[in-house]
Amino acid sequence: MSVPDTKKTPLHEVHDELGATVTEFAGYLMPLRYGSETAEHQAVRTSAGLFDLSHMGEIFLTGPQAGAALDHALIGHLSGLAVGRARYTMICNAAGGVLDDLIVYRLAAETYMVVANAANAATVRAQLIERASGFDNATVDDRSDSYALIAVQGPRAQGILEKLTDAPLADLKYYAILAAPVAGIDALVARTGYTGEDGFELFVSAGDAVRLWQAVTEAGGDDLRPAGLSARDTLRLEAGMPLYGNELTAETTPYDAGLGRTVKFDKAGDFVGRTALTALADTPPGRTLVGLVARGRRVPRHGYDIVTSDGTPCGIVTSGAPSPTLGKPIAMAYIDAGHADDTDLAVDIRGKHEPVDKVALPFYRRTP
Repeated sequence: MSVPDTKKTPLHEVHDELGATVTEFAGYLMPLRYGSETAEHQAVRTSAGLFDLSHMGEIFLTGPQAGAALDHALIGHLSGLAVGRARYTMICNAAGGVLDDLIVYRLAAETYMVVANAANAATVRAQLIERASGFDNATVDDRSDSYALIAVQGPRAQGILEKLTDAPLADLKYYAILAAPVAGIDALVARTGYTGEDGFELFVSAGDAVRLWQAVTEAGGDDLRPAGLSARDTLRLEAGMPLYGNELTAETTPYDAGLGRTVKFDKAGDFVGRTALTALADTPPGRTLVGLVARGRRVPRHGYDIVTSDGTPCGIVTSGAPSPTLGKPIAMAYIDAGHADDTDLAVDIRGKHEPVDKVALPFYRRTP
């Protein structure tokens, strides 16, 4: 049973009509699955899936100093981002710990949209306001409640959306965005996603969400299946994409997660976390993020210990699930630096050491 202040997305009634199993997630009631989460996962891998991501936060920075403010607030070089392009980046604390991972879109010369994870949107908003306070010509505006976000992901996503828009989707590059009507509805169309497949994310007014969902559903027909949080999690896990609260936390630095490339020191001015991250840049991290594939059928889960052949703890599982694509349980995990080269590893699952194979991430990479 949800708490009284749990929010509903603009598509909540649609999910009810579709018979979705809903769960409370990041303060929202969200569809966990509509039927078989494996079927939803496989639909995204082979045709297309339709997701409600309206719980995500959309925070705008506008003004002549918007880019400079973001350069100070985030670890990326956002003032150098071209109009119509997007960038994956992070907001860190002074110690270099990750407060959230973000996608930033530059919509116009003086307009940026920061998309934050739902659970961290309030923190990101507060930090952006504080960090932009030294820039007189930069304004922070949280527009999360005004937007709905619908994602169409999978190899047939482009063909489905081309039935609804004249926008040049074939020419839209990965991590690019444009404004165009979709089914007659004003939308921001981004070629981004969290599934490891090609696809699009559509930002529209909250009041247009139901109409757009219905139009996409009709255009997709048998090639499109609604998909919930469960499928989204197994899709991103197979693609080796980090999840905040699992692979990324305030105690985790970008270097720990193998994402040191997102830290940009070649930008003007200081940024929050720069001193700590500079000190860490040339220091091998104390742990390494790796992929694990179980040899048996038991699933390594978040928080389970990883042990060596003699039972010595040497790491911890951050995410784990059965992989519909591989047909085996998989996991991401942090391995302590002293055991980075160990190959004889197991996961402690309720007192029994289940052997696993260490593999390179991602587990799945789509064929172009």
